[in-house]
This record gives sequence, structure tokens and C-alpha cells, in this order.
Amino acid sequence: MGELRYSINVTVDGCCDHRVGVISEEFHRHHAENLKRADGLVFGRVTYQMMEDAWRRSPGDTTPEADLDPFVAAIDPARKYVVSSTLDSVDWNSELIRGDLDTAIRGLKEQSVTGLAVGGVTLPLALAELGLIDEFEFVVHPCIAGHGPYLFAGLSRAVDLELVGRDELESGHAILTYRPKQSQSR
Repeated sequence: MGELRYSINVTVDGCCDHRVGVISEEFHRHHAENLKRADGLVFGRVTYQMMEDAWRRSPGDTTPEADLDPFVAAIDPARKYVVSSTLDSVDWNSELIRGDLDTAIRGLKEQSVTGLAVGGVTLPLALAELGLIDEFEFVVHPCIAGHGPYLFAGLSRAVDLELVGRDELESGHAILTYRPKQSQSR
């Protein structure tokens, strides 16, 4: 069974607005490696549409994979699962997930070999409420945004985490990896 790993970019003051942050080639490579180690990506509607708009290769694009941005090379061919009650259909190597979130995600984890990656803000809040996230990675950008949105706003109970890894990119990003303490995991 694969684990569900959550990775999110966040500023020093806790903002997770995708328009704020420090972007570098090394930063893109880090996130590309995260995607490559997952056999499926789980997105909510907003994150799926944002990723598709920013990173989907144009039809007929014949750029060799070696010449692509590493994030594009990783995300474009990846299997994607989109949780949405409002979309009628998805493409871009995607499958629409509807119905009971707990059952659907547990089923995906059962089928997964190398694990699943999830990003975004709203869907991970619901997944954290259900105790389904096995690993939390916060990529802290070396900047202060001065505004939200903020992660896990409205979470009904605290989730105690244990630091299991830390790394730093030359660009100044701190990468903090946590796992829920055993007494809380499902």
C-alpha cells in the first residue's frame, strides 16, 4: 500500500498563495522529484485546473523530454486523480473522483505501489481531517507575504507531527518533512 504525501509551498509567515515565493531551477527539480516518486497525483478542482493551465504541454509539442522544464517533464505524463463535485470531465491523464472521499482515497492508497502525491489547500484540509495524510512536506520560501491564504485554516483538531527530515536549497528554501505521530494516524 502506498502512502499519501502532501507537499506545499509556504512563506515564512504561513501564506500558501502560489503567486508569492522564490522560484529557481533547483526548486522546480525538487518538486519534479516528488512527482516522479509517486504513481499518482491527487488534486482538487482548483489545483488541477491551475496545474493544467500552467504545466500541461501543448498538443503537438515535440520538445524532447531532456529539454523540458523538469517539472513539466514530471507532471505532464503523470497519472492524476481529480476530486471534484463540479467538473463534468477531466483529461490530461486524469480520472475524476466523486463520492465518499475517505473511501476513494483509501482505495487509491491500496492500489498504489510507490505512493500518492497531493497538493493544494482545500483538499488537503479534508484529507487531514480524515487522517489520511502520511507525510507533510512544507517547502518554506525565504520571503514574507503579509497575507493569506493560510494552511489548514478551520482544521477541527490539532495534528501533532514529528519532524523526520529537513533540507535546504541553495536558493534559501527550507524543506521540512513531518509525519503524524503514531497515536493519531489511521
